Amino acid sequence: MSVPPPVALVTGSARRIGAAIARRLHADGYDLALHYRHSQDAVQALAAELESRRPRSVLTLQAELSDFDRLPELVARTVGRFGRLDALVNNASAFEPTPIGTTTPRQWDQLFASNAHAPFFLAQAAAPHLKASRGAIVNLIDLYAERPLARHTLYCMAKAALLMATRSLALELAPEVRVNAVAPGAILWPEQGHAEAAKQAMLERTPLARTGTPEEVAAAVRWLLAEASYTTGQVIRVDGGRMLAG
Repeated sequence: MSVPPPVALVTGSARRIGAAIARRLHADGYDLALHYRHSQDAVQALAAELESRRPRSVLTLQAELSDFDRLPELVARTVGRFGRLDALVNNASAFEPTPIGTTTPRQWDQLFASNAHAPFFLAQAAAPHLKASRGAIVNLIDLYAERPLARHTLYCMAKAALLMATRSLALELAPEVRVNAVAPGAILWPEQGHAEAAKQAMLERTPLARTGTPEEVAAAVRWLLAEASYTTGQVIRVDGGRMLAG
């Protein structure tokens, strides 16, 4: 009797780090539920790429993560398709500056929706299935969950909430479910642009003196899901040593 492949639900999986995580997990034998918000063309291309390697191994799921009712639906549709859930990767993230004096309630809602609200309620919906499979959750946080970034107070607050959720859920869901986080450093520059001087200054504060790659983040996620059997409530910093340098 063949053993069914493990199943992972990955949010924000169409592009960038999310797509790298999806490719790495699929290469390791996972069936995947790939969540996306707007990037339909990108997620369909990724799904076709992965399906060409292993047919019927990918499900795509569109949802706005600020819509509470859609969160348990993502889990239910994943389990309905594959019959199980072994891993939840909360990768989706909104990022924008929120200078004091100009920040709006809309920005609060948007930044907390993907960075704190959705990961918690997805974890809540997924917990019974993850307990049954003795699975794991990995949250993508940020160095700025522990160190403030000027003009980005709401983003830092939301990521700090996700860091505490990681630790608290690790206690609450033990021993059946492990919950950990990955904190990337400079991996991909924000798409809205980043001044060259700011990029250089950041790299000068990074001991390994380079940006990381999405594949390096994906490798850490994969290790936490598949191999770190005695690790829970922890943060793996994939930052080139930047937290050491201040």
